[in-house]
Amino acid sequence: MNTPVRKNPANRLAFILQMVLNAGLIALACILVIFLGKETIHLANVLLNTGEQASSYLLIEGIVIYFLYFEFIALIVKYFQSGYHFPLRYFVYIGITAIIRLIIVDHKNPFDTLAYSLAILILVITLWLANSNRLKRE
Repeated sequence: MNTPVRKNPANRLAFILQMVLNAGLIALACILVIFLGKETIHLANVLLNTGEQASSYLLIEGIVIYFLYFEFIALIVKYFQSGYHFPLRYFVYIGITAIIRLIIVDHKNPFDTLAYSLAILILVITLWLANSNRLKRE
C-alpha cells in the first residue's frame, strides 16, 4: 500500500510534523483544561470571600481570565474542525479579551487606557474586515 505520503520524503516529513503539532496541541488543550479547573476553584473562593473592595476586581479579572481559557480551548477545537488551520478571527477574539483584562488590571494611567482602547478598536475593525464576505473563507 503505497500512498503519496510514503513515496515522497517531503510529504512524509510534513505528515510527521503535522502529527507532532497535533500531539502538542492536544497536550496544550489538556493543560488549559486543568488551568480552567483551577481558575474555577479560584473564582469560587473569591466569590465566597466577599466583603473586600479588592475582591470585586479579583472576581472581574478572574472572569476575564476564564474567558481567555475558553477562547484558547475553542481555538484548538476549531483548528481540528477546520482542517488543521487556525482561523484569524479567533486570534482577534483572544487579543480583544486580553487587552480588556489588561485595562481591568492596569487602569491607573489614562494615556495607557486610551492606547489600549484604540488597540481594541483596531482589533474590532480587523474582525469586521475578516468577517466581510470578501475575506470570509469558512
